[in-house]
Amino acid sequence: MADAQVWFVSAGPGDPELITVKGRRFIEEADCVIYAGSLVPRELVACAKDGAEVYDSAPMTLEETHAIIREAVAQEKKVVRVHTGDAGLYGAVREQARLLDADGISWAVLPGVTAAFAGAAAAGMSFTVPENTQSLIITRLEGRTPVPEREKLRKLASHGCSMAIYLSSGNPEGVQEELQAGGLDDETPVVLAYRVGWPQQTIVRSTLGKLAATAHENNFTRQTVFLIFPGEDGEDHISKLYDEGFSHGFRA
Repeated sequence: MADAQVWFVSAGPGDPELITVKGRRFIEEADCVIYAGSLVPRELVACAKDGAEVYDSAPMTLEETHAIIREAVAQEKKVVRVHTGDAGLYGAVREQARLLDADGISWAVLPGVTAAFAGAAAAGMSFTVPENTQSLIITRLEGRTPVPEREKLRKLASHGCSMAIYLSSGNPEGVQEELQAGGLDDETPVVLAYRVGWPQQTIVRSTLGKLAATAHENNFTRQTVFLIFPGEDGEDHISKLYDEGFSHGFRA
Protein backbone atom coordinates (compact mmCIF):
# COMPACT_ATOMS: atom_id res chain seq x y z
CA MET A 1 0.00 0.00 0.00
CA ALA A 2 2.16 2.84 -1.33
CA ASP A 3 0.04 5.58 0.23
CA ALA A 4 -0.25 4.06 3.71
CA GLN A 5 -0.46 6.57 6.54
CA VAL A 6 1.55 4.35 8.86
CA TRP A 7 4.44 2.07 7.91
CA PHE A 8 5.73 -0.73 10.12
CA VAL A 9 9.40 -0.78 9.13
CA SER A 10 11.46 -3.87 9.93
CA ALA A 11 14.85 -2.71 11.21
CA GLY A 12 16.77 -5.97 10.94
CA PRO A 13 18.62 -7.56 13.88
CA GLY A 14 20.51 -4.49 15.05
CA ASP A 15 23.27 -3.57 12.61
CA PRO A 16 22.27 -0.20 11.10
CA GLU A 17 23.52 -1.48 7.74
CA LEU A 18 21.24 -4.53 7.79
CA ILE A 19 18.08 -2.48 7.41
CA THR A 20 16.77 -2.44 3.84
CA VAL A 21 17.47 0.55 1.61
CA LYS A 22 13.73 1.21 1.49
CA GLY A 23 13.40 0.96 5.26
CA ARG A 24 16.12 3.53 5.82
CA ARG A 25 14.55 5.85 3.25
CA PHE A 26 11.18 5.63 4.99
CA ILE A 27 12.77 6.60 8.32
CA GLU A 28 14.58 9.49 6.65
CA GLU A 29 11.32 10.77 5.15
CA ALA A 30 9.10 10.28 8.21
CA ASP A 31 7.68 13.12 10.27
CA CYS A 32 7.08 10.85 13.24
CA VAL A 33 9.26 7.84 14.14
CA ILE A 34 8.45 5.40 16.94
CA TYR A 35 10.97 2.69 17.77
CA ALA A 36 11.36 0.07 20.51
CA GLY A 37 14.56 1.25 22.17
CA SER A 38 14.96 -1.96 24.16
CA LEU A 39 15.39 -3.91 20.92
CA VAL A 40 16.24 -1.39 18.20
CA PRO A 41 19.51 0.59 18.55
CA ARG A 42 19.12 4.37 18.59
CA GLU A 43 21.62 4.51 15.71
CA LEU A 44 19.01 2.97 13.42
CA VAL A 45 16.74 5.99 13.71
CA ALA A 46 19.52 8.58 13.87
CA CYS A 47 18.94 9.18 10.17
CA ALA A 48 15.55 10.78 10.88
CA LYS A 49 15.33 14.24 9.38
CA ASP A 50 15.68 17.44 11.37
CA GLY A 51 12.39 18.32 13.00
CA ALA A 52 11.06 14.76 12.99
CA GLU A 53 9.45 13.57 16.21
CA VAL A 54 11.29 10.47 17.48
CA TYR A 55 9.82 8.40 20.32
CA ASP A 56 11.21 5.42 22.22
CA SER A 57 8.25 3.11 22.83
CA ALA A 58 10.08 0.84 25.32
CA PRO A 59 8.34 2.31 28.40
CA MET A 60 5.01 2.89 26.64
CA THR A 61 1.80 0.88 26.54
CA LEU A 62 -0.05 -0.06 23.38
CA GLU A 63 -2.59 2.69 23.99
CA GLU A 64 0.12 5.30 24.48
CA THR A 65 1.90 4.50 21.23
CA HIS A 66 -1.42 4.43 19.39
CA ALA A 67 -2.31 7.86 20.74
CA ILE A 68 0.95 9.27 19.33
CA ILE A 69 0.30 7.66 15.95
CA ARG A 70 -3.32 8.82 15.83
CA GLU A 71 -2.35 12.41 16.66
CA ALA A 72 0.42 12.43 14.04
CA VAL A 73 -1.89 11.05 11.36
CA ALA A 74 -4.51 13.67 12.26
CA GLN A 75 -1.83 16.27 11.52
CA GLU A 76 -1.14 14.57 8.15
CA LYS A 77 2.32 13.48 9.21
CA LYS A 78 4.06 10.45 7.75
CA VAL A 79 4.46 7.89 10.54
CA VAL A 80 7.00 5.08 10.74
CA ARG A 81 6.82 2.43 13.47
CA VAL A 82 10.22 0.68 13.64
CA HIS A 83 10.31 -2.98 14.72
CA THR A 84 13.29 -5.22 15.38
CA GLY A 85 14.18 -8.00 12.94
CA ASP A 86 11.22 -8.69 10.70
CA ALA A 87 7.96 -7.19 11.92
CA GLY A 88 6.07 -10.35 10.98
CA LEU A 89 7.95 -12.53 13.46
CA TYR A 90 7.25 -12.21 17.19
CA GLY A 91 6.27 -8.61 16.60
CA ALA A 92 3.21 -6.81 17.89
CA VAL A 93 1.83 -5.63 14.57
CA ARG A 94 -1.53 -7.41 14.83
CA GLU A 95 -2.75 -5.57 17.92
CA GLN A 96 -1.47 -2.23 16.64
CA ALA A 97 -3.09 -2.81 13.25
CA ARG A 98 -6.40 -3.63 14.94
CA LEU A 99 -6.45 -0.18 16.57
CA LEU A 100 -5.44 1.49 13.32
CA ASP A 101 -8.21 -0.29 11.44
CA ALA A 102 -10.74 0.78 14.06
CA ASP A 103 -9.72 4.41 13.51
CA GLY A 104 -9.72 4.10 9.73
CA ILE A 105 -5.95 4.63 9.46
CA SER A 106 -4.23 2.83 6.58
CA TRP A 107 -1.05 0.89 7.27
CA ALA A 108 1.48 -1.41 5.59
CA VAL A 109 4.51 -3.50 6.54
CA LEU A 110 8.05 -3.36 5.17
CA PRO A 111 9.95 -6.67 5.64
CA GLY A 112 13.44 -7.07 7.03
CA VAL A 113 16.23 -9.43 8.10
CA THR A 114 15.48 -11.58 11.13
CA ALA A 115 18.11 -12.66 13.68
CA ALA A 116 17.98 -16.34 12.68
CA PHE A 117 19.19 -15.63 9.16
CA ALA A 118 21.75 -13.06 10.27
CA GLY A 119 23.03 -15.49 12.90
CA ALA A 120 23.33 -18.37 10.44
CA ALA A 121 25.14 -16.09 8.01
CA ALA A 122 27.58 -14.98 10.70
CA ALA A 123 28.27 -18.63 11.54
CA GLY A 124 28.66 -19.58 7.87
CA MET A 125 25.89 -22.16 8.21
CA SER A 126 22.99 -23.14 5.99
CA PHE A 127 19.60 -24.23 7.31
CA THR A 128 19.03 -26.47 4.30
CA VAL A 129 21.28 -29.39 3.35
CA PRO A 130 20.67 -31.31 0.11
CA GLU A 131 19.00 -34.66 0.81
CA ASN A 132 19.24 -34.23 4.59
CA THR A 133 16.92 -31.39 5.53
CA GLN A 134 14.89 -29.00 3.44
CA SER A 135 12.81 -27.31 6.12
CA LEU A 136 13.29 -24.71 8.84
CA ILE A 137 11.08 -24.42 11.91
CA ILE A 138 11.03 -21.07 13.71
CA THR A 139 9.63 -21.41 17.20
CA ARG A 140 10.22 -20.85 20.91
CA LEU A 141 10.16 -22.71 24.19
CA GLU A 142 7.05 -22.40 26.29
CA GLY A 143 7.63 -20.00 29.17
CA ARG A 144 5.58 -17.27 30.82
CA THR A 145 3.29 -17.40 27.81
CA PRO A 146 2.15 -20.79 26.48
CA VAL A 147 2.50 -22.34 23.04
CA PRO A 148 -0.16 -24.55 21.43
CA GLU A 149 0.08 -28.21 22.45
CA ARG A 150 0.79 -29.26 18.86
CA GLU A 151 3.79 -26.89 18.84
CA LYS A 152 5.59 -28.12 21.93
CA LEU A 153 9.31 -28.02 21.25
CA ARG A 154 9.78 -31.79 21.54
CA LYS A 155 7.05 -32.41 18.97
CA LEU A 156 8.62 -30.03 16.48
CA ALA A 157 12.09 -31.47 17.12
CA SER A 158 10.82 -34.93 16.20
CA HIS A 159 10.66 -33.85 12.54
CA GLY A 160 14.45 -33.59 12.40
CA CYS A 161 14.30 -30.23 10.61
CA SER A 162 16.59 -27.28 11.14
CA MET A 163 15.28 -25.01 13.88
CA ALA A 164 15.63 -21.42 15.04
CA ILE A 165 14.51 -21.07 18.64
CA TYR A 166 13.73 -17.54 19.79
CA LEU A 167 12.76 -16.04 23.16
CA SER A 168 14.11 -18.98 25.13
CA SER A 169 17.55 -18.00 26.38
CA GLY A 170 16.30 -17.70 29.95
CA ASN A 171 15.93 -21.48 30.08
CA PRO A 172 18.66 -23.17 28.01
CA GLU A 173 18.25 -26.38 30.03
CA GLY A 174 14.61 -26.51 28.96
CA VAL A 175 15.57 -26.03 25.32
CA GLN A 176 18.18 -28.77 25.48
CA GLU A 177 15.91 -31.22 27.30
CA GLU A 178 12.99 -30.68 24.92
CA LEU A 179 15.14 -31.15 21.83
CA GLN A 180 16.64 -34.31 23.27
CA ALA A 181 13.17 -35.57 24.16
CA GLY A 182 12.21 -34.97 20.54
CA GLY A 183 14.87 -37.43 19.41
CA LEU A 184 17.72 -35.16 18.36
CA ASP A 185 21.18 -36.61 18.99
CA ASP A 186 23.52 -34.97 21.50
CA GLU A 187 26.06 -34.40 18.72
CA THR A 188 23.61 -32.32 16.67
CA PRO A 189 25.41 -29.08 15.74
CA VAL A 190 23.99 -25.94 17.32
CA VAL A 191 24.88 -22.27 17.10
CA LEU A 192 24.19 -19.83 19.90
CA ALA A 193 23.78 -16.38 18.36
CA TYR A 194 23.90 -13.61 20.95
CA ARG A 195 22.80 -10.01 20.22
CA VAL A 196 23.04 -10.57 16.49
CA GLY A 197 23.90 -7.40 14.60
CA TRP A 198 24.84 -5.42 17.72
CA PRO A 199 28.42 -4.43 18.63
CA GLN A 200 28.34 -7.17 21.30
CA GLN A 201 27.44 -9.88 18.78
CA THR A 202 28.86 -13.26 19.75
CA ILE A 203 28.45 -16.42 17.69
CA VAL A 204 29.37 -19.70 19.40
CA ARG A 205 29.26 -23.18 17.88
CA SER A 206 28.44 -26.10 20.13
CA THR A 207 26.45 -29.32 20.19
CA LEU A 208 23.03 -30.14 21.56
CA GLY A 209 24.49 -32.09 24.48
CA LYS A 210 26.43 -28.99 25.55
CA LEU A 211 23.85 -26.32 24.65
CA ALA A 212 22.91 -25.32 28.21
CA ALA A 213 26.50 -25.41 29.46
CA THR A 214 27.63 -23.25 26.53
CA ALA A 215 24.90 -20.71 27.22
CA HIS A 216 25.94 -20.43 30.87
CA GLU A 217 29.67 -20.32 30.11
CA ASN A 218 29.09 -17.31 27.87
CA ASN A 219 26.44 -15.68 30.07
CA PHE A 220 23.89 -15.76 27.25
CA THR A 221 20.89 -14.96 29.42
CA ARG A 222 18.89 -12.91 26.92
CA GLN A 223 18.71 -11.87 23.27
CA THR A 224 20.10 -15.22 22.13
CA VAL A 225 18.74 -17.31 19.29
CA PHE A 226 19.47 -21.04 19.32
CA LEU A 227 20.07 -22.41 15.82
CA ILE A 228 19.80 -26.18 15.41
CA PHE A 229 21.35 -27.98 12.42
CA PRO A 230 20.47 -31.70 12.38
CA GLY A 231 21.20 -31.85 8.64
CA GLU A 232 24.90 -31.20 9.23
CA ASP A 233 26.26 -34.72 9.60
CA GLY A 234 29.84 -34.13 8.48
CA GLU A 235 29.22 -35.60 5.03
CA ASP A 236 29.33 -33.79 1.68
CA HIS A 237 25.86 -33.21 0.28
CA ILE A 238 26.08 -31.51 -3.11
CA SER A 239 23.25 -29.51 -4.62
CA LYS A 240 22.06 -30.37 -8.12
CA LEU A 241 22.07 -26.67 -9.02
CA TYR A 242 25.50 -26.78 -10.70
CA ASP A 243 25.67 -30.50 -11.42
CA GLU A 244 26.70 -30.91 -15.07
CA GLY A 245 24.49 -34.00 -15.33
CA PHE A 246 21.37 -32.19 -14.12
CA SER A 247 19.49 -30.33 -16.84
CA HIS A 248 17.06 -27.48 -16.25
CA GLY A 249 15.56 -24.51 -18.06
CA PHE A 250 18.83 -22.61 -18.19
CA ARG A 251 21.16 -25.52 -18.98
CA ALA A 252 20.76 -28.27 -21.53
